[in-house]
Amino acid sequence: MKKMTLVLTISALVSLVGCSKTDNYTPAEDASGEDIFYASCTKCHKPESGNTVMTIDAKMANKDAIIQKVQKGSMGMTAFPNIKGEPAQRLAEFVLANSKTK
Repeated sequence: MKKMTLVLTISALVSLVGCSKTDNYTPAEDASGEDIFYASCTKCHKPESGNTVMTIDAKMANKDAIIQKVQKGSMGMTAFPNIKGEPAQRLAEFVLANSKTK
C-alpha cells in the first residue's frame, strides 16, 4: 500500500511539473484575436462544434479574467506572458464572443 501511494504521489508531481510551463509566443501587434487563438491556444484547446471555440466557467466570462489566465497560466495551463496589450484584449474578445459559458 505504501508503494502504491508513493507511485501515485510521484506521478502527480511529475504531471504538475509538466503543466507549469511558459510559452514565449509573441503575437504581432496587429494580430486578430482569432489568429492569436489558433496560433497559441489550439495546442491544447481544440475548438468545439459549430462556432464555439471552448466552454468557459461563468467566473472566467470576462476579459480581465481571461487575460490574467492567459498571461499567468495555472496548474493545468501554460502561461503566455507575451500576449499583452491590445493583442490580449482582442484574444479575450474573441474567446468571449465564440465560447459557451457553463
